[in-house]
Amino acid sequence: MVKLRLRDNEGINDAVKRFRKLVEHAGIKKEMRRREFYEKPSETRRRARRRAERRSRIQRMVGGGTMGAGAGKPDR
Repeated sequence: MVKLRLRDNEGINDAVKRFRKLVEHAGIKKEMRRREFYEKPSETRRRARRRAERRSRIQRMVGGGTMGAGAGKPDR
């Protein structure tokens, strides 16, 4: 929940601007957009899988990044 206290001699426009920034930072707008329409569980899984595929593709193109907990250790 976002709380905003008006400062001394603060104009309404400045307070609204600060409120919008707080709401954006808290992720409330993103959550509202996500919940605007019902999303079937299969669509949620598909979206998550596509995000993971995109992330892995980008990671491969960039050069791998971290390879896990045992990265750089010799095999025994």
